[in-house]
Amino acid sequence: MPALRNEERKKSECINGVIFNMSPAPIYQHSVINGNIFAKIRTGLKDSLCLVFMENIDYKYNRESDDYLEPDIIICCDRNEIKGGSYYGTPKFIVETISSSTAKRDRGIKKDIYQQSGVDEYWIISPIERALEIYYLKDGKYVLEESYVVDDDEKSEYYNLKQEITLRKFPITMTLEEIFLI
Repeated sequence: MPALRNEERKKSECINGVIFNMSPAPIYQHSVINGNIFAKIRTGLKDSLCLVFMENIDYKYNRESDDYLEPDIIICCDRNEIKGGSYYGTPKFIVETISSSTAKRDRGIKKDIYQQSGVDEYWIISPIERALEIYYLKDGKYVLEESYVVDDDEKSEYYNLKQEITLRKFPITMTLEEIFLI
Protein backbone atom coordinates (compact mmCIF):
# COMPACT_ATOMS: atom_id res chain seq x y z
CA MET A 1 0.00 0.00 0.00
CA PRO A 2 1.57 3.35 -0.97
CA ALA A 3 2.28 5.88 1.77
CA LEU A 4 0.10 8.97 1.86
CA ARG A 5 1.71 12.17 0.74
CA ASN A 6 2.02 14.80 3.50
CA GLU A 7 -0.72 16.99 2.01
CA GLU A 8 -3.13 14.01 2.08
CA ARG A 9 -2.59 13.42 5.80
CA LYS A 10 -3.11 16.97 6.99
CA LYS A 11 -6.32 18.07 8.60
CA SER A 12 -7.32 21.66 7.89
CA GLU A 13 -10.13 24.18 8.16
CA CYS A 14 -10.91 27.25 6.07
CA ILE A 15 -12.39 30.33 7.78
CA ASN A 16 -12.93 33.54 5.79
CA GLY A 17 -10.72 32.15 3.05
CA VAL A 18 -7.80 31.44 5.43
CA ILE A 19 -6.58 27.84 5.68
CA PHE A 20 -5.73 26.66 9.20
CA ASN A 21 -3.50 23.60 9.36
CA MET A 22 -4.71 21.34 12.18
CA SER A 23 -1.48 19.27 12.26
CA PRO A 24 0.32 17.87 14.14
CA ALA A 25 -2.01 15.39 15.76
CA PRO A 26 -3.27 16.37 19.23
CA ILE A 27 -2.47 14.53 22.45
CA TYR A 28 -3.85 11.00 22.66
CA GLN A 29 -6.46 11.99 25.29
CA HIS A 30 -8.10 14.15 22.61
CA SER A 31 -8.90 11.11 20.45
CA VAL A 32 -9.88 8.88 23.37
CA ILE A 33 -12.36 11.46 24.72
CA ASN A 34 -13.82 12.04 21.25
CA GLY A 35 -14.11 8.28 20.78
CA ASN A 36 -15.92 7.92 24.11
CA ILE A 37 -18.48 10.57 23.18
CA PHE A 38 -18.83 9.28 19.61
CA ALA A 39 -19.55 5.74 20.83
CA LYS A 40 -22.29 6.90 23.23
CA ILE A 41 -23.92 9.07 20.57
CA ARG A 42 -23.67 6.45 17.81
CA THR A 43 -25.39 3.92 20.07
CA GLY A 44 -28.04 6.48 21.04
CA LEU A 45 -28.77 7.35 17.40
CA LYS A 46 -29.06 3.69 16.33
CA ASP A 47 -32.72 3.96 15.28
CA SER A 48 -32.53 7.56 14.11
CA LEU A 49 -32.16 9.17 10.71
CA CYS A 50 -29.41 11.32 12.22
CA LEU A 51 -25.75 10.43 11.77
CA VAL A 52 -22.79 11.23 13.99
CA PHE A 53 -19.34 11.85 12.55
CA MET A 54 -16.01 12.11 14.30
CA GLU A 55 -13.35 14.29 12.68
CA ASN A 56 -14.10 13.10 9.16
CA ILE A 57 -16.67 15.39 7.57
CA ASP A 58 -16.35 19.02 6.52
CA TYR A 59 -19.07 21.33 7.77
CA LYS A 60 -19.74 23.78 4.92
CA TYR A 61 -21.39 26.50 6.97
CA ASN A 62 -21.49 29.06 4.15
CA ARG A 63 -22.72 27.98 0.71
CA GLU A 64 -21.43 31.24 -0.76
CA SER A 65 -17.77 30.46 -0.02
CA ASP A 66 -15.26 27.64 0.11
CA ASP A 67 -15.08 27.92 3.91
CA TYR A 68 -15.44 24.78 6.00
CA LEU A 69 -14.83 23.51 9.51
CA GLU A 70 -14.05 19.98 10.64
CA PRO A 71 -15.64 19.58 14.07
CA ASP A 72 -14.37 16.82 16.34
CA ILE A 73 -17.94 15.47 16.63
CA ILE A 74 -21.00 16.54 14.68
CA ILE A 75 -24.59 15.26 14.50
CA CYS A 76 -26.15 15.65 11.04
CA CYS A 77 -29.87 14.97 10.72
CA ASP A 78 -30.63 16.11 7.18
CA ARG A 79 -29.10 13.38 5.03
CA ASN A 80 -29.98 15.29 1.87
CA GLU A 81 -27.41 17.89 2.95
CA ILE A 82 -24.53 15.37 2.99
CA LYS A 83 -22.65 15.54 -0.27
CA GLY A 84 -19.40 13.62 -0.59
CA GLY A 85 -17.32 14.41 2.46
CA SER A 86 -19.23 17.58 3.38
CA TYR A 87 -22.35 18.56 5.30
CA TYR A 88 -24.27 21.64 4.15
CA GLY A 89 -27.17 21.55 6.63
CA THR A 90 -27.40 22.86 10.17
CA PRO A 91 -25.90 20.44 12.69
CA LYS A 92 -27.90 19.74 15.85
CA PHE A 93 -24.82 19.21 18.03
CA ILE A 94 -21.09 19.88 17.78
CA VAL A 95 -18.11 19.07 20.01
CA GLU A 96 -14.73 20.73 19.78
CA THR A 97 -11.99 19.20 21.92
CA ILE A 98 -9.46 21.95 22.37
CA SER A 99 -5.69 21.89 22.31
CA SER A 100 -3.26 24.71 22.99
CA SER A 101 -3.14 25.46 19.26
CA THR A 102 -6.94 25.52 18.72
CA ALA A 103 -8.41 26.84 22.01
CA LYS A 104 -8.64 30.48 20.94
CA ARG A 105 -10.28 29.62 17.60
CA ASP A 106 -12.65 27.01 19.16
CA ARG A 107 -13.82 29.48 21.84
CA GLY A 108 -13.86 32.45 19.49
CA ILE A 109 -14.56 32.48 15.77
CA LYS A 110 -15.72 28.85 15.53
CA LYS A 111 -18.14 29.34 18.42
CA ASP A 112 -19.44 32.47 16.66
CA ILE A 113 -19.86 30.55 13.39
CA TYR A 114 -21.75 27.73 15.09
CA GLN A 115 -23.96 30.27 16.86
CA GLN A 116 -24.72 32.19 13.64
CA SER A 117 -25.40 28.90 11.83
CA GLY A 118 -28.01 27.87 14.41
CA VAL A 119 -26.24 24.87 15.98
CA ASP A 120 -28.46 24.05 19.00
CA GLU A 121 -25.79 22.64 21.32
CA TYR A 122 -22.04 23.21 21.41
CA TRP A 123 -19.62 21.46 23.73
CA ILE A 124 -16.06 22.60 24.34
CA ILE A 125 -13.87 20.00 26.01
CA SER A 126 -10.40 20.45 27.46
CA PRO A 127 -8.64 17.09 27.88
CA ILE A 128 -5.76 18.67 29.84
CA GLU A 129 -8.05 20.42 32.36
CA ARG A 130 -10.60 17.59 32.16
CA ALA A 131 -13.25 20.26 31.71
CA LEU A 132 -16.50 20.52 29.76
CA GLU A 133 -18.45 23.64 28.80
CA ILE A 134 -21.96 23.22 27.37
CA TYR A 135 -23.54 26.04 25.38
CA TYR A 136 -27.18 26.09 24.30
CA LEU A 137 -28.59 28.38 21.65
CA LYS A 138 -31.23 30.72 23.12
CA ASP A 139 -32.72 33.54 21.07
CA GLY A 140 -29.87 33.23 18.56
CA LYS A 141 -27.09 33.52 21.16
CA TYR A 142 -25.08 30.89 22.99
CA VAL A 143 -25.58 30.69 26.73
CA LEU A 144 -23.15 28.72 28.89
CA GLU A 145 -25.59 26.57 30.86
CA GLU A 146 -23.37 23.83 32.22
CA SER A 147 -19.69 23.74 33.09
CA TYR A 148 -17.73 20.96 34.74
CA VAL A 149 -14.19 20.29 35.85
CA VAL A 150 -13.71 16.63 36.73
CA ASP A 151 -13.12 15.88 40.40
CA ASP A 152 -12.42 12.15 40.73
CA ASP A 153 -11.56 12.18 44.44
CA GLU A 154 -14.39 10.14 45.95
CA LYS A 155 -13.75 11.76 49.35
CA SER A 156 -14.20 15.27 47.95
CA GLU A 157 -17.49 17.09 48.38
CA TYR A 158 -17.14 18.06 44.70
CA TYR A 159 -16.73 14.51 43.40
CA ASN A 160 -18.59 14.47 40.09
CA LEU A 161 -17.54 11.50 37.93
CA LYS A 162 -21.08 10.12 38.11
CA GLN A 163 -22.61 13.45 36.96
CA GLU A 164 -24.99 12.68 34.10
CA ILE A 165 -25.22 14.88 31.04
CA THR A 166 -28.03 14.53 28.51
CA LEU A 167 -27.93 15.96 25.03
CA ARG A 168 -30.60 18.60 24.66
CA LYS A 169 -32.30 17.29 21.49
CA PHE A 170 -31.62 13.58 21.86
CA PRO A 171 -32.31 10.99 24.58
CA ILE A 172 -28.59 10.33 24.96
CA THR A 173 -27.04 10.46 28.42
CA MET A 174 -23.45 9.98 29.50
CA THR A 175 -21.48 10.62 32.67
CA LEU A 176 -18.33 12.65 33.08
CA GLU A 177 -16.60 9.37 33.83
CA GLU A 178 -17.73 7.92 30.48
CA ILE A 179 -16.53 11.05 28.68
CA PHE A 180 -13.14 11.43 30.35
CA LEU A 181 -12.31 7.76 30.98
CA ILE A 182 -8.84 7.21 29.55
